[in-house]
Amino acid sequence: MDHRDHVDLIRAGVAGTGRRWLELGAGEGAFTLALADLLGPGAGILALDRDAGSLRRLADELARRFPDRDVRVRVGDFRDPLPEGPFDGVLAANSLHFVTDPVDVLRRVAATISPGGRLIVVEYDADRGNPWVPHPFSSRRFAALAAAAGFSGVREIGRVPSRFLGAIYAAVAEPPAEPPAEPPAEPAAEPAGAAPPAESAGAAPPAGAAPQD
Repeated sequence: MDHRDHVDLIRAGVAGTGRRWLELGAGEGAFTLALADLLGPGAGILALDRDAGSLRRLADELARRFPDRDVRVRVGDFRDPLPEGPFDGVLAANSLHFVTDPVDVLRRVAATISPGGRLIVVEYDADRGNPWVPHPFSSRRFAALAAAAGFSGVREIGRVPSRFLGAIYAAVAEPPAEPPAEPPAEPAAEPAGAAPPAESAGAAPPAGAAPQD
């Protein structure tokens, strides 16, 4: 694929969104360049990847081709805590097939996206991998993975043939309206022999109220 193919593959997912985006596993930036092209001047993109050398080449190419975009690079692993949002969108292009549990990553991604934002995933349309693409997931399976992570409105927005694993697709999903609630903290155990808390003077439970544990 060339630059125009990358742009066309994600165009429908980017249209109408805000201009602050996070990219997971950016590599040397084929899809970062496409995203910068679509978002236009003044866009803000944070490109995350474990390979510092790839990010240096990405930064050089972006500065040459799109100097009016605010694109920053950060060395990091998206299996670790993600950069603090909120972002208007998150792009994961040919990156999630390197993790065995994409739902865990997707849940954390959902928490970084602002209301009305979007997730775009670009992936090989296969459910069996190989040494180079170890854990791909088909378009059909992505819908189930995204739903398990709390996303909705999943739809395919682009597809191109691939000699490698049949086809590459792009899909978009919408995050939950509100981030998932944190589980309640476990109550601290009272020390043995501790006296029960004193009641406020003159306070009585309302009529019909259930006793408090």
